[in-house]
Amino acid sequence: MTNFIDYVKIYCRSGKGGAGCMHLHRAKYLPKGGPDGGDGGKGGSIILRGNRNLWTLLHLKYQKHILATDGGKGGQSRSFGKDGEDKIIEVPCGTVVYDGETGEWICEVKEHNERVVLLKGGRGGLGNWHFRTATNQAPRYAQPGEPAQERTVIMQLKVLADVGLVGFPNAGKSTLLSVVSAAKPEIADYPFTTLTPQLGIVSYRDGRSFCMADIPGIIEGAAEGKGLGLRFLRHIERNAVLLFMVPATSKDIIGEYNILLHELEKYNPELLTKARVLAISKTDVPRIDEEGNELPPISDIQSRISNETGIPVICISSLTSEGIDELKDALWTELNKEQNQVIEISHAPIDVTVIEKDEEPADDEQDEEQTIYLNEVEEEWDLSKYKGIGWDE
Repeated sequence: MTNFIDYVKIYCRSGKGGAGCMHLHRAKYLPKGGPDGGDGGKGGSIILRGNRNLWTLLHLKYQKHILATDGGKGGQSRSFGKDGEDKIIEVPCGTVVYDGETGEWICEVKEHNERVVLLKGGRGGLGNWHFRTATNQAPRYAQPGEPAQERTVIMQLKVLADVGLVGFPNAGKSTLLSVVSAAKPEIADYPFTTLTPQLGIVSYRDGRSFCMADIPGIIEGAAEGKGLGLRFLRHIERNAVLLFMVPATSKDIIGEYNILLHELEKYNPELLTKARVLAISKTDVPRIDEEGNELPPISDIQSRISNETGIPVICISSLTSEGIDELKDALWTELNKEQNQVIEISHAPIDVTVIEKDEEPADDEQDEEQTIYLNEVEEEWDLSKYKGIGWDE
């Protein structure tokens, strides 16, 4: 099982406020001392805090319930109740939180040490000391504390990177990342070699650099859950520039580019507002169709594609390093344009039914041995066959 977890669903509950105290002061020489009930303590809150040292939600995968403590009750002599302890949830930067029932966006954590109050603890109730008046000098009532807040939330990690790689399986994305950075993604000659997002720091001129993210390959229908579905499309929402990759061996390069663009539009239309660069990879491979006929040279169609798409088109070969420097120049130019500096996104509501189906465990995880307890089985058990083996004596 991979250690990269970018989706968790947990139940959170803040602490309820402590009840105020109803007490009338009594002493040996002060028989009618009046009200002196103290206030209840504040309930603990559920707080999210960004941590740049985390890169996954693995630490929350098996922590399904996160509960803050309740506030203490007030006491006599105007003694205040103890405040409940806040529960701080450390999350990696780039975590987005949705409502687990409706899929509505709640908040996001992007900066290190940024704190977001997810659920506020209940306020403590006032003691009867607060309710004394000239006409009601001995109030025999106090205020109860506010109830706790509870919510089921879905946390999704959307990695922070400058450039996101978009392409079909086996388009050469992982190979490119391994060439331009020190990242070591798995590379093989079968589809969906990349199963988790990979990040790499790309070195540029004069000691400058930018971050590139490689996500698993997209297929037609990914926005409806096909292939790896919606599971990793979320990771390119924060990228300032999208680098589309189509292999030179493709018969219809512009057609494949339009399919990828259409899938991104169906997932989140705002992705179309991002800067785009098209890289035609594997130019070292001869352009031959299935029947063995030679296709037109890639140089002849490069300008036509650029005119049709209106974006920079670079021909590259990760094997021979052809066009790699030109690609870096194009990406750096797009990254430094003023309109690409702000990469804020509006997080559209998620379809909870689709995302939960997409995140179901694999078959080998579902086939694990399960423990069945007597009180969880509705049918009556025949206990007579167990008699005589010692436990009923």
